[in-house]
Amino acid sequence: MAAHELPRAGSASPPPPFSFAVWPPTRRTRDAVVRRLVAVLSGDTTTALRKRYRYGAVPAADAERAARAVEAQAFDAASASSSSSSSVEDGIETLQLYSREVSNRLLAFVRSRSSAAGAPPASAAAGEVA
Repeated sequence: MAAHELPRAGSASPPPPFSFAVWPPTRRTRDAVVRRLVAVLSGDTTTALRKRYRYGAVPAADAERAARAVEAQAFDAASASSSSSSSVEDGIETLQLYSREVSNRLLAFVRSRSSAAGAPPASAAAGEVA
């Protein structure tokens, strides 16, 4: 072996090509989205404080159920619109659509829950912050 050659371990075959996929997200990523949605709905985050003031907090059991439904619906909607192409660019577009769907469906849920509970208090309607 010449001084400029690197030793090969085991076989002479080249290493497998690098593969990178953005869509679909892993189960672990989808579960992280659900955990974040539960935290937002139940008021356990700073971001949730504004939403909680405006729409009210959701009990933990209801938040878990709603978060799973929101995520699953958003995933299904994004999957249905994804192209058959497996390019990274298409995956990024589908992931962005998934993110928008999660946000829109979460907002629709809290709005429908708020309207079902009745009008917000006068101070909340006036936009006052406690």
